[in-house]
Amino acid sequence: MFLAGDGPTGVLVLSGSSGRVEEDRCRVLAAAGATAASYRWFDDEIDLVPLESFDDALTMLHERCDRLVVMGTSRGAEAALLLGARHPEIDAVVSVSGSGVVWAGLSSDRPQRSAWTSGGEPLPFVPYDDSWEPGPGDDPLELVGMYEQSLEAYADRVPAARVPVERIAGEVLLIAGGDDRLWPGLDLAEDVLRRRDAAGLPTTIVSHPEAGHRLLLPGEEVPPPPRLVHGGTPGADAELGRRAWPHLLRVLALG
Repeated sequence: MFLAGDGPTGVLVLSGSSGRVEEDRCRVLAAAGATAASYRWFDDEIDLVPLESFDDALTMLHERCDRLVVMGTSRGAEAALLLGARHPEIDAVVSVSGSGVVWAGLSSDRPQRSAWTSGGEPLPFVPYDDSWEPGPGDDPLELVGMYEQSLEAYADRVPAARVPVERIAGEVLLIAGGDDRLWPGLDLAEDVLRRRDAAGLPTTIVSHPEAGHRLLLPGEEVPPPPRLVHGGTPGADAELGRRAWPHLLRVLALG
């Protein structure tokens, strides 16, 4: 596990399917006054990952810090929202290009399985529509159409697969780009916002129409090119980061 800083707010920083240990993001958050930790939270695949596997990291930060926040990106944000609904000691959740819907695991195995388990039982999930085909010449691959088609094809499974974000007692900060080409990140964030608003729970959404799936916070280095199309541009992704930064500091109680 990578750990940076010694501030009163502990932040568990979860990457997406890259599996990257978010050392750069932890350093930026530590410089702002937080204690930030990150580790590779899955093995070879995001498939039937026990939500209990995050407990040790959360306990470590909770014992060290007065305030506990989980900040995830993409599939890591899916985990962050699930953890926020599961752990009342989590004071806030930051979802970057996340999903309030549980998806199938990232595995070529069939039949498809949930990405997550709780108490040894798979969570309800939305499968991928295996009939989807990329457009001609799509190289690298753009997957947003596959996710949109899957939501339509398995619309009957969406209600059960929704993360119970109404159980997250603390604030939820949603950050999403309008040009996310990996999955419909802004639509998924707005669904979380609608459900939280209906429950009268504190929720903020920050977006930029030209930003993609990645977020670049002030002080972060531009990451290497992704294997899949993420959309956006470095400039727009950085502008989204600048817009989100004051909200992030407030949620972390650092501003």
